[in-house]
Amino acid sequence: MSNSNTVTVTSTTDRVKLGLAVLVIVAGIVGYSMLDGQPVIARVGVFLGSLVVAAIIAWFSEPGRRTISFGRDSYNEVKRVVWPTRKEATQMTGIVFVFVIVMGILLWIVDKGLEWVIYGLLLGWK
Repeated sequence: MSNSNTVTVTSTTDRVKLGLAVLVIVAGIVGYSMLDGQPVIARVGVFLGSLVVAAIIAWFSEPGRRTISFGRDSYNEVKRVVWPTRKEATQMTGIVFVFVIVMGILLWIVDKGLEWVIYGLLLGWK
């Protein structure tokens, strides 16, 4: 049995806010396609504007505030990470490359060995 914390939107006002945000995004997409003869900057501006308005509407809902809080907490966690130095990162990358090359050679040898056994010994093909 898993102990997952599933959070659903239970408030009617939050549902209305999120539904309105989705409708604003859809309106932005429709606006983008309706402004076919206009400059690209105007079309993209309408779409990006709709995304901004939808984000503002969603931010005023409880799930929106939880999302912002989660983003803030994630950013604080990233700041606490001890990142490797350039030398350590280069060494680890080199180790990975060497490992991949060695595994490639090993798999090639196994492949050729199996090819020799199956086609050469068992089937008699040369």
